[in-house]
Order: sequence, then C-alpha cells, then structure tokens
Amino acid sequence: MVNLEWYRTFKEIYDKGTLTKASTALFASQPGVSVHLNALEAYVGKKLFERTSRKMIPTEDGKLLYVSIIDALSQLEKVEQHFKKTTQEKNSSLHIGMCSEMFQLVIEPEIPHLRFDLLARFGGHTDLIHDLNQGILDLVITPHQQKDKKSLVEYTPFSKERIVLIAGNQTDTTRIKKHLESKDFKALEKELLQHVWYSSSNEMEHFRRFWFENFKQKPSFKPNYILPSITSIIRCLSHNRGLAVVPDFLCKKELQGQKIDLLWEGRVKTENTLYFASRTDLKYKKELDALRELFITKLA
Repeated sequence: MVNLEWYRTFKEIYDKGTLTKASTALFASQPGVSVHLNALEAYVGKKLFERTSRKMIPTEDGKLLYVSIIDALSQLEKVEQHFKKTTQEKNSSLHIGMCSEMFQLVIEPEIPHLRFDLLARFGGHTDLIHDLNQGILDLVITPHQQKDKKSLVEYTPFSKERIVLIAGNQTDTTRIKKHLESKDFKALEKELLQHVWYSSSNEMEHFRRFWFENFKQKPSFKPNYILPSITSIIRCLSHNRGLAVVPDFLCKKELQGQKIDLLWEGRVKTENTLYFASRTDLKYKKELDALRELFITKLA
C-alpha cells in the first residue's frame, strides 16, 4: 500500500501552491516534501504538477487524484484531531533544533524527566535558524548569529566551547610534547602531519579554524577518517591511536576516564560562543526556560 504521508504531502502542495508553504504546514523540510512528491509520482506513474519558479500547478492527473483522495484524507484528519484533543492536549509540545552531539550530551539523559512533549531536529545551523524564523522550531542551540532586521529571532549567549587537540591514549605523543615544550611550532606542524587524523563531516570548520589560528595557514592535508559526528570520533579514539580537534565539553568524560589525552589547547584560544536562539513571540516560556536552565547546568 502507498505511504499515507505521500498523500498528505500531495494534498498540502495542492492546497498551498508551493513546496515552501507545504513544508511549513507539514512541519517538514522542503527537501523532504520533494522526496514524498517524487515518490508518489513514481508510484502512480503520472506527473502530478507542472513545476514553475513561483508555483506548483496541478496537471489533469493531479486534479483527478486530488478529487479521489480529498474526502478520505479529510475524514482521517477529523479522526486525528479528535484523538489529539482527548489524549494529547494535556502537555505542551516544544520543537527544538541543535547538533546531534549537543542533544546526546544534554537532552537525551533527561528525556524521562521532562514535563512536556519534545520534538528534536538535527541539521546545519543555517537550516535550523530558517525553520525557527518560519515558526517550525521554538528553540535552536547555535554558535552562529544570523542578523536580520526583519527576523523575530533573538540570540542569548549562555556558554562557550573551546576547540582543543586530543589524542587517543595509545598515541605516541613524545615528539609532539617535545615541540610544544620548546615552542618550535614549525617542527610541531611537521610532526602532526605524520599522525592519523579524525574529523567530522558536519564540523570540519573546527579542524580548519584551529589549524589556521595556530599555524597561520590552511591545513595542507585531509583527515584520514571523516565520521558522521564528533561523538563517533571520541569513541574511535578511546584507547586507540590518532588525533582530532573537538570542542572540549564533548570529551570531558573520556578525559576524566583517561581514555583520551588533552594534547594542546592551542597558542591562542579557539572558542565559539553558544547561543539560545528563540523567537520573540515564543509560546511556551516556562518550558523553554526549563530547557535553558538544563543547558546552563550541564555545560557549566
């Protein structure tokens, strides 16, 4: 049987006229909406919309499909609203966005104790702020401010992350430490190039920035292993060999357990300020304040 969500997506595109408006109505990303539409068109074997730069225009097949499914979808929506009212209205529902590492560290252990419903979304900071501007998200944790006079988003700083060089505790760091002690940074850079490096696909900026600020040039090599997340890097380095540049707060537990070593904090501080980004017309102030307090406590 065809995925029901494809029909719901098709209906919203038909009603709203654009992918952007449909994605907002569905609380989904625009690429996700496109995937649903493409899948439905492939399933029925018909082109359902003519795509223009401004609007999605239904084809004759699209109009026929809409007429065929609208009554059934409307009835399902009534059923959904009925059960939503009787079973879900007791709890507020917050939509938040951040990197997966931050969620795992701060939110995940506290989920059983939250007194409200939560929908978490991971992604790039630009995309998350866009969704916040659209009213799809209520709170975003971000190291970047996007200034826009027309935006309803405000940024509140609450913590800092320092980018540091770590090593697996099986790594031979004798020569690295020798160069650090003598402050021979040219020799240090040359020595670092001889080691195995890890980085994260979504945080290569940390690696490039740390290298540039300490050696005054862009890195002339690519890491050997580029993994999905920083927590994956830390797990791979634990009790193994290799180097990586990561935010310090993400590896405190492993440093305390001596699974990895803090090798160098850099000649200069490579830091990011972390911000709470939220809309000025926020709905759930009490619940958002509880989340903010949680972050401040965990990252202190």
